[in-house]
Amino acid sequence: MSTMTSTTTDHDHGVKAPSHIAPGEIAVGVVVGRTSEYFDFFVYGIASALIFPAVFFPFVDRLQGTLYSFAIFALAFVARPLGTIVFMRIQSRWGMGVKLTVALFLLGTATAGIAFVPSYGTLGAVAIWLLAFFRVLQGVALGGSWDGLPSLLAMNAPKERRGWYAMLGQLGAPVGFIVAASVFAFLYASLSEDELLAWGWRYPFFVAFAINVVALFARLRLVVADEYRNQMGELELEPTPVAELFRAKGQHVVIGAFAALGSYALFHIVTIFPLSWIVLFSDQSIPKFLVLQVLGAFLAAGAIVASGYIADIVGRASALGGLAVGIAMYSGFAPTLLGAGEFGQSVFILLGFILLGLSYGQAAGAVTANFGQRYRFTGAALTSDLAWLIGAAFAPLVALWLATTFGVAWIGAYLLSGAIGTLLALGINRRLKFKS
Repeated sequence: MSTMTSTTTDHDHGVKAPSHIAPGEIAVGVVVGRTSEYFDFFVYGIASALIFPAVFFPFVDRLQGTLYSFAIFALAFVARPLGTIVFMRIQSRWGMGVKLTVALFLLGTATAGIAFVPSYGTLGAVAIWLLAFFRVLQGVALGGSWDGLPSLLAMNAPKERRGWYAMLGQLGAPVGFIVAASVFAFLYASLSEDELLAWGWRYPFFVAFAINVVALFARLRLVVADEYRNQMGELELEPTPVAELFRAKGQHVVIGAFAALGSYALFHIVTIFPLSWIVLFSDQSIPKFLVLQVLGAFLAAGAIVASGYIADIVGRASALGGLAVGIAMYSGFAPTLLGAGEFGQSVFILLGFILLGLSYGQAAGAVTANFGQRYRFTGAALTSDLAWLIGAAFAPLVALWLATTFGVAWIGAYLLSGAIGTLLALGINRRLKFKS
């Protein structure tokens, strides 16, 4: 790899100079890896709102079927921390290359397996259990796919550019959504409803498997390189026992999870939840709405890039806190927009995606420096897992249930709670730093 510098020997002093990997090389691996993972999860998320209620839950009304579908959607996020713990042990024993190969093979197999699950009409309740099983496998595999590249990137980036490099990995989210939503928009525009529900919805899951294969080789090319392994060892970016991590740094795992809460709560409120709302309570064209969301994802990508500049000026924690205030303000009028017809829903989506990009761009790892070198690898992974579990896993389910049971205003309350969680966590983190 031309951009890598190998470990060299200083003949004058008889010591090894530290190996180095260019931040740009690491960034490519991060973006490729995250894009493939997000594509997998958005394919499932979109299908859980548009397809699965009819295919797997035809025995209840559409609203109840969507709630059931969103409950299974959450299972992957529940399983993700387990995957992280299990695969950390695999890495400790057999190395990163084996761990990543097994995890991404499992992710691709689970995703492709969903494509082969028969409908409820064919297999009955067994079909639902198979869907849940493969969804849990997706979560376990995603937890296992943690490669430490974001932490390595942060520790290689120039101090004055850390906000910029931190946002690069986050670009995988809008890119993954753009591809997934575009595929579904094409299918909706090209197939009849019967064709789509019978076999058309399975196609994106096969595409996801192919993307996983490409991503696997792209990431392995980096992580099996001697330069990567040398520097990961030098920086102590290696698995540590989970029990030891929580004894030494447990409070920082919790703080890190809640620090990103506002952004993660917003994440599925503008991507997955609105699709269910449009199907249930609107006459809007689904392909047209998906195209609108694709436009929103492009805006989110631009906002993520902008977040890098902003964070390098004001600081990552300050940027994340300021955006939490912005999400709190958005929560005050977002429900009104959602119930204000097609124009209001468009504003809800586009503005929500912009806010999501600005906040999500700095949501990952804003406080991971608290772990130090020894605990950073495992601490960053579990912090991310818990942030997704607390903030995003149940967001579509809770938002739809609140809106249909108590009114759309409660969606704003849900977002507000996430923003408050972020501000409290950042405040506690700042106080702990001040005391130390």
